[in-house]
Amino acid sequence: MIHFQLKCSQNHEFKAWFRSSKSFADQCKRGDVDCPICGDVQISKALMTPSISKSNKISGDVAEKRAEEVAEQVLNAAKKLREVVEENFEYVGDDFAEEARAIHYGDTSERDIYGKATEKEAAELDEEGIDFARVPKFSRSPRRKG
Repeated sequence: MIHFQLKCSQNHEFKAWFRSSKSFADQCKRGDVDCPICGDVQISKALMTPSISKSNKISGDVAEKRAEEVAEQVLNAAKKLREVVEENFEYVGDDFAEEARAIHYGDTSERDIYGKATEKEAAELDEEGIDFARVPKFSRSPRRKG
């Protein structure tokens, strides 16, 4: 596993683990890597300090296995969150920003909703002080080791 410091086109920085540099490049090309702050998919590697490990291969293997376990736990938690949202919230599709704004200003009944918003719509909601959260979607199943 390789640990990268990444940044989006909005200069938000975040860290992520990848199986290899090629895996990172492939996932970026497919749009599978997005900024956890703004959702931007224009991701590049940020400058980071190299990490020199004094441990031997065995401890490196243990660390890699632990990193994979933690990554799996994070993915499972995100999937569960998505399931809760889809089961309990009203899907409003591309009208998310409009509906969120109507709820915020009292023009429609208050309820839990989810849907889609463009980057511009999300930025406008944020500027207006309208609370919302991005929930990751999972369009493909992760590969399982077998």
